[in-house]
Amino acid sequence: MTAPALLLVAHGSRDPRFAATAERVRSAVRTELPGVTVGLSYLDLTEPLVGDALSQLAETVGDVVVVPLLFGDGYHSRFDLPAIISAAKRQHPALHAVQTRVVGDTSLVPALAARLDEAGLRGSDGVVMCAVGSSDADSDAQARRRGAELSALTRVPVEVVFATKLGRADAELRRAASRLRSQGARRIALSPYFLSAGLLTERVNERLRALEPGVVVAGAIGDHPALTAAVVERFAAARPVVDTTLAVTAS
Repeated sequence: MTAPALLLVAHGSRDPRFAATAERVRSAVRTELPGVTVGLSYLDLTEPLVGDALSQLAETVGDVVVVPLLFGDGYHSRFDLPAIISAAKRQHPALHAVQTRVVGDTSLVPALAARLDEAGLRGSDGVVMCAVGSSDADSDAQARRRGAELSALTRVPVEVVFATKLGRADAELRRAASRLRSQGARRIALSPYFLSAGLLTERVNERLRALEPGVVVAGAIGDHPALTAAVVERFAAARPVVDTTLAVTAS
């Protein structure tokens, strides 16, 4: 049976670096999945949008595994994306599409640790791990668990802040830096729990630098092998679901 296509879904951004990073992720996934059509789409702000990409794949492939390049299992993955997929299926009855769990359901902490190591993390540092923030409490709780995992792996204290919830006068960022200092951190490092550098990460970077002039800034996760592996694992796990759906439809 012919392999289904894989459609990566990222959030999207007005910052061109985001799309460039997502393209590098797609390239890395293609290398790991020779012979598989690997598409890339976005929920907002960047083209092609998910619905348009699904329409194209419906015409050329028909069977699609949709993998969200999202780190939190929040509104986008639970409501926005399923609604878009459902609408595409109604428009294209021959389309068989299965959505997987978000990549952030697999711990990407090794990628965060690697980026910090590349930036020169020291054992005397403290880390501010910055996630985007969600209206979903479970999604934010998951990010905090990743922070605890990062602390265990790097053996330095880690405080989690959310780029969309820094508070008045950056109160949350100030408190995080203060807690790290109270735990003995001689220097602060910023760890972006983001797919790519962009406007949000730069805003946090600038504001943290104003508080801590010597801050060390790690790169975003990008096309780290841990992310590629998470995508490939989701694709492999979803293929039997697609095959079963096809068999039932054919009967």
